[in-house]
Amino acid sequence: MWPFTSEEKKEEAVIPPVKKSIDAKTAAESLASGSLKSNATPSRNPGGFDPEGLERAAKAARELQDLKYADEAINLVKATEKRQETEALATIEENKAKQKAFEAEHVRIQEQERRQTLQADHKLKQEQAYYSDQLARKRHQDSLNAQRAMKDQQLKREEEFQLRVESMKRQTAEYEANLRKNTEKSRAEAEAEGRTIQERKNWDLHMQRSAMEAREFRGTILESVREAGSIIGKGLTSYLNDREKLATTAGTLTLIAAGIYGAKVSTGIIGRFVEARLGKPPLVRETSRRSVIETIKHPLKTASSMIGSKTNVLEGVVVEPTLHTRLSNLALSTKNTKKNGAPYRHMMLYGPPGTGKTMFAKQLAHSSGMDYAILTGGDVAPLGRDGVTEMHKLFDWANTSRKGLLLFVDEADAFLRKRTDQHLSEDLRNSLNAFLYRTGTETKNFMIVFATNEPDQLDWAVNDRTDELVHFALPGTAERQKMLELYFEKYIVNGHQQGSSLFGGPSKIVIGDDFDDFASIAQKTEGFSGREISKLAIAWQAAAYGSPDCTITKDLVNQVLNNRLEQHIKRSQWSAEEAENRS
Repeated sequence: MWPFTSEEKKEEAVIPPVKKSIDAKTAAESLASGSLKSNATPSRNPGGFDPEGLERAAKAARELQDLKYADEAINLVKATEKRQETEALATIEENKAKQKAFEAEHVRIQEQERRQTLQADHKLKQEQAYYSDQLARKRHQDSLNAQRAMKDQQLKREEEFQLRVESMKRQTAEYEANLRKNTEKSRAEAEAEGRTIQERKNWDLHMQRSAMEAREFRGTILESVREAGSIIGKGLTSYLNDREKLATTAGTLTLIAAGIYGAKVSTGIIGRFVEARLGKPPLVRETSRRSVIETIKHPLKTASSMIGSKTNVLEGVVVEPTLHTRLSNLALSTKNTKKNGAPYRHMMLYGPPGTGKTMFAKQLAHSSGMDYAILTGGDVAPLGRDGVTEMHKLFDWANTSRKGLLLFVDEADAFLRKRTDQHLSEDLRNSLNAFLYRTGTETKNFMIVFATNEPDQLDWAVNDRTDELVHFALPGTAERQKMLELYFEKYIVNGHQQGSSLFGGPSKIVIGDDFDDFASIAQKTEGFSGREISKLAIAWQAAAYGSPDCTITKDLVNQVLNNRLEQHIKRSQWSAEEAENRS
């Protein structure tokens, strides 16, 4: 036979005890079953004792004692009985847990029913309270209605009483008036009848007195006429015979008439001269030209303006490079035109509002050494018939400028519209004709700069008088960034220097460390004009002054920016709607 391996030997060593234990278990079971059978089998002995069961049990006990693993079998039986007892106890505990769960569920159901009962009671009480409140309200309303009805009846009775009183008063007054009227009538009739009787009795005396007064008056008048005619005739005869008096009288009357006419004409001429040189025409809204009175009142400002250095024409004006070059050339050309005494050339600045047209016109006049005057087109229409006179006064005043005058016509489309426009009044058309008459020829005294948002609305004669057309478009991204930096420097960084004096000025704004991104803001402000960007910087300044510590941060800047963006979108929608309605 083959020799066993170590593992097979181990199995052989383990298998016999297991078999023996199984045999012992079988014997124990048989012993138990034998005892049970002996207990269960009815005794065939009349005395109730069955010896066969005891014999089988004794035999099983002997067999069990003969077995080697009897103790293990007995322990196994005990363990089985204990396990069964444990399972029985677990079943009992499980049944108790189920009973407790059932009791808890029963309690929960009872609690739920109790809550439902309470809710129903509460709802019933609420309905009862609501019904009671409704009844109370109804009783109160009925009481108020009854009181109101009683008051209405009382007022009605009082009104009826007042009407009766007024009626009685009126009847009494009418009775008194009729009685007084009849009394006055009777008295007047009596007096008239008495005067008639008296006049009849004294008629002869009245006639004699009237005849005597008439004869006396007639004699007095005739005597006065004769006396006056005699005196005037003698004086006139004496004056006409004296040639020296006639010549003196004629010369005196001639000198008086000449003096009156000369004073009238000279007064008008002197008045127009003084008004043209000392006064400012009503049509001029703003001007850098100083009158004699202003020169006397502000000598230092006048001197500084006369000797001050000429600034760059585009200082503070941010435009695209191409437009920057053209504006610089126009400024240099205007300066050389004044220097060489050549006629001025008129120009038109057109484009969206807030793009720097007015600022450039002022800078152009200052850099060229000229005075500027601003005329708004909307100021002409309210003048009515006086528009022509005021227009001539304006140009008379412009021609007296020694430095040359730049007349800036802002909102030109409000005044210089096409004469074929049906909405143009007759007075405004006459004012337009006067303007065209005074600007029809070249002049060395003034130049005109028109500014308009709608150049196609201007009269063709105005376009004919324009020598240069300059388009001011909305700023691009780079220009907006420059404007943001410029206005931020002006209103935020150096804002405390504006309005400063010996007694102090505005507080200095503290700038947060996290704010320096002008490029992204320039990207977000697409479509903004220069004026809107300036207002954005002013809004930042106001927001900083409104903060507790006068600090401007990135969050505050973005908050104000978002607000201005919403306003810009709203204005754009309004403009689009207006354009659609106009079309």
